[in-house]
Amino acid sequence: QVNLAESGGGSVQAGGSLRLSCVASGSASMTGMAWFRQAPGKEREGVAGIHTRFSFTLYADSVKGRFTISQDNTKKIVYLQMNDLKPEDTAMYYCAARNSDASRWSLVTSYPYWGQGTQVTVSS
Repeated sequence: QVNLAESGGGSVQAGGSLRLSCVASGSASMTGMAWFRQAPGKEREGVAGIHTRFSFTLYADSVKGRFTISQDNTKKIVYLQMNDLKPEDTAMYYCAARNSDASRWSLVTSYPYWGQGTQVTVSS
């Protein structure tokens, strides 16, 4: 079992920055962690993913060059640094974890563990 707790959301103006954190606790070892987001009326989409063992990262095209996913040395905390935020980045952001990398990183159904989410609101 893995528990995930996000923090760091908030309200910013366009062009601003936020850093989200996700703390993982529990006994299961994870191979991948990712950030997803869901705006009202839209499907949940992958934002960024990281392989916890090899630390390689992947991003959605919409955030490349603006967002950075990283993990701490314990590999129990994953961050999402978000720069140059845009109104279209407004959404609930979720941290997710999985113990298999058999499918693409952005596949929602491949993640059995999810946090409660943290709201990010970007005003123009």
